[in-house]
Amino acid sequence: MKLRIGDIVRFLNEKGEGKVTRIKNATTVYVELSDGFEIPYPVKDLVPIHTTLILDKDTDNIEMSTEPGDADAIYFIIEPDHELELLVNEYRLFIYNASSFQMLYTYSIKEGEYYQTLKHGELGAYQKVLLKQVKLSFFKEFQYHKINCILFKNSHFKAQLPIAEILSINEQVLKTEKKIQHDEFKNPVYGFILKEEFYNTKEVLQTLNEEDIKRIAAIKEFKSSVSVSRSKKQYFKSLEKEVDLHIEELVKDTKGLSSYEKLNIQLERFEKELDQAIENNLKKIIFIHGVGSGRLKAEILQILKTTNGITFHDAPYKEFGFGATQVNIL
Repeated sequence: MKLRIGDIVRFLNEKGEGKVTRIKNATTVYVELSDGFEIPYPVKDLVPIHTTLILDKDTDNIEMSTEPGDADAIYFIIEPDHELELLVNEYRLFIYNASSFQMLYTYSIKEGEYYQTLKHGELGAYQKVLLKQVKLSFFKEFQYHKINCILFKNSHFKAQLPIAEILSINEQVLKTEKKIQHDEFKNPVYGFILKEEFYNTKEVLQTLNEEDIKRIAAIKEFKSSVSVSRSKKQYFKSLEKEVDLHIEELVKDTKGLSSYEKLNIQLERFEKELDQAIENNLKKIIFIHGVGSGRLKAEILQILKTTNGITFHDAPYKEFGFGATQVNIL
């Protein structure tokens, strides 16, 4: 079965449906749920409901041209939640990859002398990713926004220099910048170009001279002699936690408990652990909730969306499969 970016699919073994946003490999795609959350899912467990070809109706797969288009660009987007400025309550921050390249990205904000990464990941061609939903006060507190991107394709492509941009955005900028209307967004948006030139790039592959080789050798020697002390490793590990929310891990006997009672027990433990993690200044907590019907995960995501000072996403698939959510505490 062939799935394409933009296909609407239904889950074979559980309730729900979503839209294919990215192709991970021949057996797995990323599916965006109705709440905007994106999860990797096996192709064999999906049933296409409605298919559409975004780029070319005559193509039979998702292969794209090896050459970038004239209108290709990559943007940092700020979308107000209302078209009238006086009625704006929140802003949604995006990276919009309007190019034929795939990309690895990081988004960071400046806190004092350092930058804190809020989100990172992989973004497909002609796709956008929601970075954060914020109030106006966010721009008063954090003026500098750092975006790094590495561009690539799974087919032949012209090598591109990485994107490394720091944008200065505050309340005054939002008052003076003109907004534009774009089909990809509901309301007029502020658009900041991160990259628009894909043809006249500098030569990325260069010949190493003798001095370069010596410097690289010195770096390797330096790295090999440095090690993190055991006490530091233990300290960093102490700032992380895993919590298993399977009902069998929370109560000794589940007999006589209704589904509603089980869910309440799981949510109580979740909220207690989350509050303690924030109070104790942990950096990361992973909640293992399993797949099941998806009800527990949906309830957890609803709570996380209204919790300040955190970001969240799927926990690493290699370690936890599809059944865990990672919460990063800022």
